[in-house]
Amino acid sequence: MNEPVVCKPTPWFLLRAAAMILMFGVFAVLFYKDGKTGYREANLSYYLSESFKKAAEDYTASGAAMSPEEWKAYAAAQEVSVPEDATLLPEGTALPIMWPEMLQDHAAMAEKGVSNPKAYFDTYRQDTGLAKSPPEKAFTQRKIQEQWWVFGVCVILLVIALFFLLRTLGRKMVIDGDTFQPAGGKAVAIKDLVRLDLRKWSGKGLAVAWADDGSGGERKIRIDGLTYGGFKAEDGEPAEKLMEALKARFSGEIIDYEAEEEESGESAGKDASEPRV
Repeated sequence: MNEPVVCKPTPWFLLRAAAMILMFGVFAVLFYKDGKTGYREANLSYYLSESFKKAAEDYTASGAAMSPEEWKAYAAAQEVSVPEDATLLPEGTALPIMWPEMLQDHAAMAEKGVSNPKAYFDTYRQDTGLAKSPPEKAFTQRKIQEQWWVFGVCVILLVIALFFLLRTLGRKMVIDGDTFQPAGGKAVAIKDLVRLDLRKWSGKGLAVAWADDGSGGERKIRIDGLTYGGFKAEDGEPAEKLMEALKARFSGEIIDYEAEEEESGESAGKDASEPRV
């Protein structure tokens, strides 16, 4: 008695599924972080950086003529310009936000703050541990909301990928005697198969069979050799072995390119042998 031919999910499929799950998972985490805190932290960095530019402008316009004490008093009284919608800033941000203390230093402003406010702000970021660098412009509420929308899409795709992975892990293709168990659906007697389409088998590892469903109709069965079994020589080419076992027991119509070429050749020969009128 012949041993059953069993084709389980291939490493090729499992690696692809794992890569997709990892990709959607990473994207979901990144968009979640941006929607929850990332864009708001970037906004805070943006408005703080704008205060450094404003301080440089004010110092150039009038601060340079002030005494260190006068400039310190002026800068200490200035507020960072922020939007009225406090939800655009990190949760718990205390308002108003006063200009950073380093902007009160008259000598430092003359030496660094005026010539390169961006570099001066970068020093402030490093000293205070401000994580986000300032964007070119502040993120709007719509931009923040978009992160949640994309996060939701990524979660949906992640769930779909997990579903297909788990479903595939629980399936296999088996030929046991005169019975074929496809990856999906009920087992079918090979004698009930009426057609077998092999046109994509050699190139893509895909075949389609049709079986008599017993009620006058036909059941379509997909045979995926790349997902189940595979074609690695070191593994014994399980999918090819299953197909050979299936064809050995199959008595219906086989559709493949060779058969089509033979039919085409016979038709051309017949046409050529007929006398022209």
